[in-house]
Amino acid sequence: MLKELFALKETDRKWHLPVVAGLCIGVPVLVGYFTGNMQSGKLASMAALVILYIQSQNIARRMIVLMACSFGIMVSFTVGFVFGFDPLVASLVLGIYAFTVHLVLYYLKMVRPPGNFFFIMTASVAISMPHNLATVPHNIGLAGIGTMFACTLGLIYSIITLRKSPADNEVITLSKNRYVNFVESVTFGFFVGLSLLLAYLLELDTPYWVPTSCAAVMQGVSVSHIWQRSAQRILGTFIGLGLTWAVLLLNPSLLAICIGIILLQIIVEFLVVRNYALAVIFITILTIFLAETGTALTADPTQLIKARFFDILIGSVVGALGGVLLYNEKLQYLATRQMRKTRINMLRRK
Repeated sequence: MLKELFALKETDRKWHLPVVAGLCIGVPVLVGYFTGNMQSGKLASMAALVILYIQSQNIARRMIVLMACSFGIMVSFTVGFVFGFDPLVASLVLGIYAFTVHLVLYYLKMVRPPGNFFFIMTASVAISMPHNLATVPHNIGLAGIGTMFACTLGLIYSIITLRKSPADNEVITLSKNRYVNFVESVTFGFFVGLSLLLAYLLELDTPYWVPTSCAAVMQGVSVSHIWQRSAQRILGTFIGLGLTWAVLLLNPSLLAICIGIILLQIIVEFLVVRNYALAVIFITILTIFLAETGTALTADPTQLIKARFFDILIGSVVGALGGVLLYNEKLQYLATRQMRKTRINMLRRK
C-alpha cells in the first residue's frame, strides 16, 4: 500500500486533454477578472468542469454525454441554490440528491471517473452559499454559460482530435444488480448528507469542503482502495495546504491567481490518472484558489489554511467510514436479501 501511495501509473490519456480542461476552467475566470466580476467567473468555471466527462471515442456519443452532464451540473447548482435556506433541510436534500445521482449514473453505466463527484461538489458549493432566491436565476445563468463554453470547446476539440479515430459502438446498459446498486446509493447519499450536517453542527465557515472531501474519498472501488484514497487525500492535502500557505504569503495578484488556476488544472489532469496523492497536492491549491473569495485568500492565509485542513480531514474520515460500509460484503448481502424479502411480501399482499 505504501508503495502504491507514491507509484506513478501508466495511462493512455492524451496530453491535449489536460490543456483543454485548463482552458475550460481558466477562461471564465479570466473573463471574470477583466470584467470586474471575479466571483461570477469562478462560478462559471466550476460549471465548466463538465468538460472532464469527455470519455467516449465516438463524437456523437461524446457530445450527448457532455450535454447530458451539463444539464446535470445545472440541476446540481439549482438544487443547491434553492434548498440552502436551512442546515437540516440542506443536509437532507444533499443526501437525497447524492443518492439519486449515484443511482442514476450506475444505471447509465457512467461509473468511470469522475463519476458522481462533480455533481456532488457543485451541489455542495451551491447549497453552502448564502441563500438568496433573488440571485438564483443569475447564478444558474452563470452555470449555464460555463457548461455552454465547455460544450463548445469540447466540440471543437473532438472535431480536431477524432477526425481519424474509429467510431465505437458504446451503448447504455445496466451496470449491476439493482438491489446492490440501491444499497450502495443509499449508503453514499447518507454519508454525504451526514458530512454536511456535521459541518453545520461544527459551525464551519465553509461547510461544502466536508461533503466534497467525503464524496472524493468514497469514489474508491474497494475497502482497501477507500482507505488508500483517504490516506492519499490527507497526505496530499497537508502538503498542498503548506504550498498554498507559502504562495499566499507572497500576496499574489488576482491575475496571477487566474493564470495559476489554468496551470494547476493542467497539472491536476496530468497527475490524477497517474498518482492520486500527487494530484491532491495540486487539487488542494486549485480548489482553494477557485472556491475562496479574494478577501479570504489575502486577509489571513494562516487561519484559512488551518480551517481548510480541518474541513478536509473531517470529510476524509467520514468518507473512509462510509466506504467501509459501502463495500462491506456481509452488510451488503443482508441489506439486499432484506429488500428482496420485502418486495416479495408486498407482491403477495397484492
